[in-house]
Amino acid sequence: MAQTLPMAEAAQTNLAGLTKNDYKGLPSTLCQGCGHNSIAAQVVTAAYEMNIVPQNVVKFSGIGCSSKSPTYFLNRSFGFNSLHGRMPSLATGALFGDITLKGIGVSGDGDSASIGMGQFKHTMRRNTNMVYIIENNGVYGLTKGQFSATAEVGLTLKKQGVNQYMPIDICMEAIASNASFVARSFAGDPKQVKELLKAAFAHKGIAVIDIISPCVTFNNQDNAYHSYSWGKDHEAPLHEISFIPARDEIMLPDEFEEGSVREVEMHDGSSIVLKKLEKEYDPTNRYSALNILEQSQENNWLVTGLIYLNPSKPALSDKYNLVDTALNRLDESSLRPGPETINEINSLMF
Repeated sequence: MAQTLPMAEAAQTNLAGLTKNDYKGLPSTLCQGCGHNSIAAQVVTAAYEMNIVPQNVVKFSGIGCSSKSPTYFLNRSFGFNSLHGRMPSLATGALFGDITLKGIGVSGDGDSASIGMGQFKHTMRRNTNMVYIIENNGVYGLTKGQFSATAEVGLTLKKQGVNQYMPIDICMEAIASNASFVARSFAGDPKQVKELLKAAFAHKGIAVIDIISPCVTFNNQDNAYHSYSWGKDHEAPLHEISFIPARDEIMLPDEFEEGSVREVEMHDGSSIVLKKLEKEYDPTNRYSALNILEQSQENNWLVTGLIYLNPSKPALSDKYNLVDTALNRLDESSLRPGPETINEINSLMF
């Protein structure tokens, strides 16, 4: 006789009949303590709580540490890892070819704000129906920690010197490019990340979430004798080998309330200042959205929350008279014009 598990031990299923394990991916190979892992975990939780069927989602990424992230969630979804900075055009084509799918694109500040800025801006204005997550750490972590386009002026990184250039604000660029959903969060605030992801999943059109995710490897002190960099600079290697020390992930306390400002210390002893938007803030006001981003630059804040929302802007797929069947599932007889149609077209041309 089969033994029935107690309710607490039985796997909880959502309305789609799936357990949370059905939304997980492969084990992460990113550095321990990397905020990207926390973001992947919140994608899993948000999709599970929203009863999304993984097979109805398609994942896209470019190149970089962030672009490995889709491997770590929704293992039952299809995905495509593209070229550096070229994820948006690939996603646009795929989601136009099958409008029944919801897209999730994961990119980084280098992948989107540097080599991919042109494609980033075009997919914003087209309002492609996808969640566009940018895991933003201000460095090229995969290629040994060079400055990215979002690195703050005056930042010092190992072997890179001091950054002399003003950073690109991804949220400001998205709003200027007429994106219909723009938000920012911090990887160490998982509750806010999850809620923003759920709102992004529900949005019809492009939903950009710029998530600050500090790099645990390339933001440490160079002069500490027990640091990775000092040991690397003073060794006599027999062959090339790398070791990355484990770090604890930076997490925010639960009492980070709306409208409050909090200073967060990074692994290297530096700090960033987060400001959570007020509860009464109106995200549908485009002028207010740009104004709050200007204020955040002046005060060195990283403002978090839903910054801008335009629910009335038609998505890319709504702009065309598409049939209900996905274009990539139409057979030849449906795609090829009949003789009457060809004759009609010819009669109009000649």
